[in-house]
Amino acid sequence: MVEIIEIGAPFYCLPRPCVLGEGPIFRDSDNTLHYNDCLSNPPQIHILSVDPATGDAIVPGVEFTEASTAIANKTIPGLKVLDLEDSVTVQFFRKNHPKSYICAYYQGIAFLDEETGKLDVLKEIIPNDERHIRRFNDGAVDCKGRFWAAEIDVKGLAFGVGKLPTDYGTPLGRLWRYDPDGGLTQMEDGLVCGNGLAWSPDNTKMYLNDSVSQLTFVYDFDQETGSISNKKIFIDNRGKIGEPDGMVVDVEGNLWIAMYNGFAVNVYNPHGELIKQVKLDAKCLACTTWGGKDSDVIYVVSAYNKFDDRTPEDAGGHLFKFKTGVKGVSKYEFAG
Repeated sequence: MVEIIEIGAPFYCLPRPCVLGEGPIFRDSDNTLHYNDCLSNPPQIHILSVDPATGDAIVPGVEFTEASTAIANKTIPGLKVLDLEDSVTVQFFRKNHPKSYICAYYQGIAFLDEETGKLDVLKEIIPNDERHIRRFNDGAVDCKGRFWAAEIDVKGLAFGVGKLPTDYGTPLGRLWRYDPDGGLTQMEDGLVCGNGLAWSPDNTKMYLNDSVSQLTFVYDFDQETGSISNKKIFIDNRGKIGEPDGMVVDVEGNLWIAMYNGFAVNVYNPHGELIKQVKLDAKCLACTTWGGKDSDVIYVVSAYNKFDDRTPEDAGGHLFKFKTGVKGVSKYEFAG
């Protein structure tokens, strides 16, 4: 039987809900939650200070009823906001490089300055004349400090979930691995919406979501070489509610997956079986990360649902958290 946990409302409401909140990471040294709003105009990165004991924001956000899409998010007490030069969809801390992230921006891979929001492009992978057919999306850093980044097939995404024409051909989204020495390797193709990379606690398996296809894949992973093989469907959510988006793994090997268009974080055991649903008051849940002093709190970022089925109770675009009762495998830092 699937355990249902009702959490409900966000713990922090922004003055303006995120158009699409993505890429949350937690820094233990100063108890800050870092995430981006990749589709705002201009794109932004936010840094929220939280209490190390409770995980709550140091300074409360606005009341949910006061949040408005008509205003801009700006730096306020407890929340630092940086405008960015281009859409950044995921970022990770760099080992031994304070105040610097590695990130995927619309067209490639860059370093991002935490103080200024400036991008230092490392690899422009998608040329300007392909911006209309591809863009970068989610990513992750593996246990050896290599950065992985997955693309979206922009045209394929536009058809919607489960609506890709049978004669569409191979989707255009790819998966890349960027090594600390600057080496770049294409690792996969055929993705509509590459999302939610994660690894098993023993680093022998790698998981990858294709949100639009509603599939989670598992690969054998060689941590020494960074190679993947033996691709299989691990979770098949086709025809069910929700699209598997960002995910994290706990020390027991369970996957905690934000379900876009699903109002829940789904929890799957190491056999791919749904064992738990954490219900939250946002239809468009986008990405998860571990945080808290014991790494047992999951933070979730979300998107504002701008479509006709949005209800007054939908708190999409704001920030959620819940305590899990199990320790998480924290996100790694880039080694370059």
